[in-house]
Amino acid sequence: MIYLSVEKLSKNFPEQPLFTDLTFGIYKGEKIGLIANNGSGKSSLIKILAGLDEPDAGRVHLTEGLSLAVLEQEPEFPQGQLIREILENAHREIRELIEAYHTLLNDHDSSPDATARLAELSAKMEVHNAWDYDRDLQAFLTKFGIDDLDQIASALSGGQKKRVALALTLSAHPDLIILDEPTNHLDIDMIEWLENYLAASNVTLLMVTHDRYFLDKVCNQILELHNGKLYRHQGNYAYFLEKKAEREMIFDREVEKAKGMLKNELEWMRRTPQARTTKAKSRIDAFYDLEEKATNRNINPTLNLSVKMNRIGGKILEVKNVSKGFNDTTLIKNFTYTFRKGDRVGIVGPNGSGKSTFLNLLTGNLTPDSGQINRGETVVFGYYTQVGISYREDERMIDFIKSIAEYITLANGVKLSASQFLQHFMFPPEMQYKPIAKLSGGEKRRLYLMTVLIQNPNFLILDEPTNDLDLLTSNKLEVFLDSFGGCLVLVSHDRYFMDKLVDHLFIFDGSGQIKDYNSTYTEYRLNQLNTTETTKKVITEPAKSTKPSNKEK
Repeated sequence: MIYLSVEKLSKNFPEQPLFTDLTFGIYKGEKIGLIANNGSGKSSLIKILAGLDEPDAGRVHLTEGLSLAVLEQEPEFPQGQLIREILENAHREIRELIEAYHTLLNDHDSSPDATARLAELSAKMEVHNAWDYDRDLQAFLTKFGIDDLDQIASALSGGQKKRVALALTLSAHPDLIILDEPTNHLDIDMIEWLENYLAASNVTLLMVTHDRYFLDKVCNQILELHNGKLYRHQGNYAYFLEKKAEREMIFDREVEKAKGMLKNELEWMRRTPQARTTKAKSRIDAFYDLEEKATNRNINPTLNLSVKMNRIGGKILEVKNVSKGFNDTTLIKNFTYTFRKGDRVGIVGPNGSGKSTFLNLLTGNLTPDSGQINRGETVVFGYYTQVGISYREDERMIDFIKSIAEYITLANGVKLSASQFLQHFMFPPEMQYKPIAKLSGGEKRRLYLMTVLIQNPNFLILDEPTNDLDLLTSNKLEVFLDSFGGCLVLVSHDRYFMDKLVDHLFIFDGSGQIKDYNSTYTEYRLNQLNTTETTKKVITEPAKSTKPSNKEK
């Protein structure tokens, strides 16, 4: 059964064409991951499918009688309303249905009309999964750490807003869910729970996420938006990577073959054939088709993160008996550690356990309540925060980068101008005079990453660096960090990213004690689960390629 149909959908901006004539459907039981580079239109596509934006052409049709719920990338709530009020005003149809059912039930009316009406309401309760709505909503709120319902919803942090919105989205048990970066701002325990919940449920969904483990565990299909066209792949993300590589290899072979044939046909064309016969005219038409194919290019943007690293001395960073708290809460208690060249440390812990506080202590943005932090004279920090880039509303990319540095030195000693360096970060010249405010969320994060690396740091501190980045940028960042010769401290809920880059963990449990654990995240998690004798299942390695069944083909 088809849930959502999309016919000849187009969306373009004057300065940036996105996609044209997209046609596809979402069928019952499909769990689809939408893959695209930042700025290629996936957020626009999501908004159009959700009814939050209009296409330039084409139509989107949700099958009548089906319910749709949407989780936006950055949810917003009405000014001044409490979380409690937001919850009470949400899903009015379900709440009115529950109220009508219980009102009629409490009337104790046994007349035929009342009995028929009660049966009708009961059937609707079943359709809308309304029997356990309040209980399920409370369970989701508890799972996502939303306990105080008397907070102003619009004043919440971005992460808290995301978790409230996620609880609302799931509690209605809609027929189709559209999720835009559902794992952003969740701690790893929440992500693993959500991953298992979605993988085990019968829900039909379309989602955008940069989390590769999450994609592999949850999705059974991949939609790839590439150069304005849509490619559909049965199977999980690992299988998609295999098929994408095959597709690009076939494309390149066809282009090379066309180039060879073009040489022969070019000689014939140079003899100025007259299209006097049908055969000659047909050959001329075929020549132009061949010429177009031979000059076609498989446009894959390249990201070059190569920058010069400042020399780092023997003394790097010493943390001695450091404690830090706020009000009556101790976040860090008597922590000691000496960083050495090549350290690759992952920071793990629930939201609010002190991870960001620890990073700000290392960089000197915060002062410890007690203890000492001694920094080596040669240390140059590169600190990538969750807050992101700060800019004036009308500030252009090129001006913003020039205000930091006119020239940048690469790892091989070559000096680049600000404009050339922007091109290394996939910002072509025609984009560089665009106001930063008009960039997509992922493009802003990529620009922010550029401003961090432009300082040639030798001690990188990255707080959720993959949030909002497309998978291409995440993969390139992973390769760069894998060869980075300085110190790396990483906070990330992206378990794949953590497993690839760190072999040493600082574990924050919220008590103020920081445990020093020598292992990858997955090794730590498995040991933790074995120790507590829990039966909860986690992913232990990137999923192997899952090929589609014959029926799916």
